[in-house]
Formats: sequence, C-alpha cells, structure tokens
Amino acid sequence: MYDYIKGQVTRVTPEHITLEQGGIGWLIMTPNPYAFHKTEHIQQVFTYLHVREDIQLLLGFKSLEQRELFKKLITVSGIGPKGALAILASGIPSQVIGAIEREDETFLVQFPGVGKKTARQMILDLKGKLYDLFNAMDMPEDDANLLTMAENGALDEAVLALEALGYSQRELTKVKPKLEKEEHDTEGYMKMALKLLLKQN
Repeated sequence: MYDYIKGQVTRVTPEHITLEQGGIGWLIMTPNPYAFHKTEHIQQVFTYLHVREDIQLLLGFKSLEQRELFKKLITVSGIGPKGALAILASGIPSQVIGAIEREDETFLVQFPGVGKKTARQMILDLKGKLYDLFNAMDMPEDDANLLTMAENGALDEAVLALEALGYSQRELTKVKPKLEKEEHDTEGYMKMALKLLLKQN
C-alpha cells in the first residue's frame, strides 16, 4: 500500500520513530531507530504495512534492501514481524544473506529469538532466493569480503548513533579516519569515537 514516506523525523525512541508528513505524525517501528535522527531535513523511509485481525503496524526501513529482506524473513515459519526486525537490528543484510547461503546455523542462532530449528528453516526456505535483492557490491562472494562489509557496517552504524546523540558531522569527520584504521563492532567503534571526541573538547 505504501512504498515510502518522505518527511521530518520529530521523535526517536528505542522502538520507533515519528515521521511528520503533511501534518500527520506517522509512528513507524524500525529495526534501528537511531539510524534516523531528528533534523529539519526531509528523510525517506521505506515502509511496510503489517495487518492482522487485531493489529496494524507500520514498519520502516532505512534502505530498500532492508525492507525486501524483512519481507523474505517473515515468510519463514517461526519468524514474525518483531523477530524479523530484531534480526535486521542485529546484523546488516549482507551478513544475514551470507550466513543463509553458507548454511551457517551458528551465526544465525545469535539473533534474538532464533533457535536451531528456526535457523534451519531460514536456510531451507531462503537459500538461493536472496541474491536478486542485492547487486554484486552488496553481496560478498567470500568470507573475507563479508567480514570487511560487516566492519564497515558497524562503523556506519556507530556514526549514525553518535549523530543521534547530538555530535555534528564536522566533529565525526575529524575522528572517522582513525576509526577506519581499527576493527571493532558497533559498540567498540562508539567507545573509541567517544574517547577521541572528548579529547577534542
């Protein structure tokens, strides 16, 4: 019904954002609300309307790839909208697809709510059906490339989270070259960045 909504993000919470458009504040659940930030600039959110007899949820995604992977995930038995959001919040799309294609159950069971049975079902239902969602640059061909993309994704997420905390792009541009020389998860990048930012003040 809705492909995307463009508007101004007026509120960011741990579970959802509020996107104001045309005088209406849309409450949108999203994998990582802090990937968005309150700003006067217009932002685009790719949307998916989930309807059941007892509930209607408007879900939003930073990228088209995220949304399309979400739609694939909820076709798997045992994974509902909240479970799919949790998977996308914990890993970037290329990580999830890489694990499914490699049949890496150990990686998949790290996601919230995913046990061995669900991980196996994800592989059975989705292996070989996800490549069309991404171009060659988005979908790594080997584990080394996958690791590099995961690291870059973690750094990007850390930068977005720091912007949500109020740090300016100018401040973050100064410390980003030092961060790019290191290999951390999102939390590690944030801790390192905060130390560097505090030294600047």
